[in-house]
Amino acid sequence: MLATDPDREGEAIAWHISEILENKKKPKRVRFYEITKEAVQEAIAKPENIDMKLVKAQEARRVLDRLVGYDLSGLIWKKVRYGLSAGRVQSPALRIIMEREREIRAFVPEKFWKIFGLFEPSPPPAINGTPPQAGGEKITLECSEEPRDEKLVEKILTEGKKGTWIVSGVKESEQKRSPRAPFTTSTLQQTASSRLGYSPSRTMQIAQKLYEAGHITYMRTDSTNLSGVAQGQILSFVKKEYGDVYAQARIYKTKSKNAQEAHEAIRPTHIDKLHSGHDDYDRLYRLIWERAISSQMADAKLLKTKITANIAPLLNEEGVGGGNSKKNHLASGTPPQKGGEGIPDFVATGSRLLFPGWLSVDTGARGDDVELPMCKEGENLKLLGLSDQEKFTEPPGRYSEAGLIKELEQRGIGRPSTYASIMRTIEDRGYVRKENKTLFPTDVGEVVSDFLEKHFANYISDTFTAEMEDELDEISRGEREYEKTLKDFYGPFLKDVKSKEKLEKATNLGDAPKDIKCPKCGSPMIVKLSRGGKFYSCFKYPDCDGALMLDGTELKGPEETGEMCPECGEKKGKSGEGKLIVRQRRDGTGSFISCSRYPKCKFIKKDEAEEAKKRTGVMCPLCKKGDITERRGRFGIFYSCSNYPGCKFAIKAKPTGNICKLCGSLMMEGTKTIPERCSNNKCPNYRPDKMNRMK
Repeated sequence: MLATDPDREGEAIAWHISEILENKKKPKRVRFYEITKEAVQEAIAKPENIDMKLVKAQEARRVLDRLVGYDLSGLIWKKVRYGLSAGRVQSPALRIIMEREREIRAFVPEKFWKIFGLFEPSPPPAINGTPPQAGGEKITLECSEEPRDEKLVEKILTEGKKGTWIVSGVKESEQKRSPRAPFTTSTLQQTASSRLGYSPSRTMQIAQKLYEAGHITYMRTDSTNLSGVAQGQILSFVKKEYGDVYAQARIYKTKSKNAQEAHEAIRPTHIDKLHSGHDDYDRLYRLIWERAISSQMADAKLLKTKITANIAPLLNEEGVGGGNSKKNHLASGTPPQKGGEGIPDFVATGSRLLFPGWLSVDTGARGDDVELPMCKEGENLKLLGLSDQEKFTEPPGRYSEAGLIKELEQRGIGRPSTYASIMRTIEDRGYVRKENKTLFPTDVGEVVSDFLEKHFANYISDTFTAEMEDELDEISRGEREYEKTLKDFYGPFLKDVKSKEKLEKATNLGDAPKDIKCPKCGSPMIVKLSRGGKFYSCFKYPDCDGALMLDGTELKGPEETGEMCPECGEKKGKSGEGKLIVRQRRDGTGSFISCSRYPKCKFIKKDEAEEAKKRTGVMCPLCKKGDITERRGRFGIFYSCSNYPGCKFAIKAKPTGNICKLCGSLMMEGTKTIPERCSNNKCPNYRPDKMNRMK
C-alpha cells in the first residue's frame, strides 16, 4: 500500500513508486488527511487505485512550468543577465508587485488636516444655592471632515473656541461579530505572518512537522470544510468548557471554485489538546487550534456608541452665545447638525463587549474596547482645547508576504502548495527585498518585470495564469486532455519566444540626466543594470570605463597593487599574468585583493590584521594546524579553517572548544534555548532538544 501525501504531488509520487516496484499486482493507494490511528486504520480498510487523472494533472503542471521556465529563463539570461529566471507563476507575482510600485511612484500627496477637541461634560448650574457638581470624564472628539483648505481649518478653530458646545447626538447600536472560517493554506500563511511574524516558508515547515507528528490535518488545502466528526467534537468541547450558549454549528462556503471539498480545512486532530508539546511549534499550533474551535462558536455581541457634538446654533438675537440655555439650542426640538457659521460635527466612537462568544477563544482577534463617558443628547460640553495636525495623503501600501498571498489567491494565481515557493523564489532571485515584512522590488526585479510585460504580457497576465490553473484542475477531474492542453499552449508560446531572440539587451536603461557627466572623460552617461542594481556608465564604454552610483559616488574598477600573484604569477614568471588587484565586494562591504586571472586562479590575499580579529583560538580538528576563523558567505556567517582552501573544514556556528561526548566532534554555539550543540549533523547531539524529548 502506498500512503504518500493526499494531493496531486503525492499521487504522482505513488504512481512513480508503483512503476519502479517489480510487482505484477499493482500496489493499492491509501489516503488519509491526519496521521492518527483511527484515520490510518480507516484508510487501510478502504484501499483504492491510483488516480491517474491526478497523476496527469501533476505531470501537466510540472511540464508546463518547465516549458515556460526553461524558455523564458533562457531568454532572460541573454537579454538581461545570466542566472536570472522567469516562471509561469513567479512572473505574475513580480508583475503585481511592480504594478503597486508604479502606483506609489505616480502618487501625488495632498495636504489635509485633522482637528481634535478635548472636552468634559459641563457641570449643571447651581440650583437653590446647591454648588455645581464637578465635570465628568474627559473625552476627545475628532472633526468629521478632514479639510484641505487652511482657511477652513482656521475658521473651525476660531468658531469652535468662541462657541458653546453641546452634545447633538448619542447613538447606540448592538452589533455582532461572526467567527472566521477554519484555516486554509493561504489564510494560515497570512495570519501567521501578521500575528507571529513568520514567513510563508517557515509557516509551512512548522505545519509539516505538526502534521507529521499527528497534531494537525494535512496543511495544503484550499477547503474550509470540517468533517462531521470533527465538527461534533468541537461543539462538544465548546459546550463542556464554555457552556451551551457559546456553541453554534457553522458550515463555511469555500471561496475557491476549484477547491477539493473532500479535503478538510487545517484543524487539530485532537480537539482537547491545547498545546503541541513543542515550544518552537506551539505558537502556530495554538493559532490553528483557536481558529478551528472558534469557528463553531456563537457570535460576539458589542455595543457600539457614537457621540456627536457641535457648537450651539444662534437661533435668535437674544440667544447670542445661548448654548448655555437649553431653551435656545433645543428650541427647534431637533439637535443641530451644524453649529454657528456651519462647522462640521465632531464625533467619537467607542465599543463595549456585551457577550464574548468566539472571542473567548480567539483573543488575538478581539482588539481593545474603547468605552466612552456617559453623555446625554443636549448636554453641554466644556471645551478644554482644540488642536490641529497637518497630514498628507499616503499612497497605497506595498505588499507584505501575507498581503501578496491574499492578492494571488483573489486573482486565482497559484495553489496552496505553491504560495510559499513563490515568495521564496522572487526573494532568492533578488527580484524583491524584504524590510520589516514589506516587499520592495529591486532594480533587477524591475528590469525583468518590465521586459516580460513589454514582450510577454499575455503569458504573465492574471487572465492567462488563472485560466491555465483552471485547465490544470480540469485535467485532474478528467474533463480535459493532458497532451492536447500542452500542445495548444506550447506551439504559439515557443514561436513568441523565438521571435524575441533578436531583441537588444535590456540592461541599457536609457540616458542619464544631462547634468550627470563621466568622471573620467566628461562624456554623457547612460543608465545600466549590474548585479548590484542600476548605475551610470560612460556613453563611450568600453573605450572609457567611467562609472557612477546613482547617488553620484564614483565606481572604481580593479586597481593593480604592483605585486605578482604568489600562486601563479611568481611561479610562472610570465609578465602580465597573475598580478594582484584590489576588487570591490559585490555587497558594498569593502574591498579585497585577489589574482587578476580569476576564475582560472582563485587566490585571495588575506588581511592578517582582519584575520587575527576573526580567529576564535580553536584549533582545526581536521588538519590540526589552522585556527577556526569567522567567514562570511552568500548565506551569512560561518566558521572554517584558516588554511582554506588547503583544508576545507567548516561549521555553521562559532566553536566553543569543547568536544562532543557522543561522537568526538567539535562542539559549537547553539540557539537561545540550546546553549551548545555538536557540529556533526549526523550526531544526535546536533539537536539535543530532540534527544531530550526522546528520553
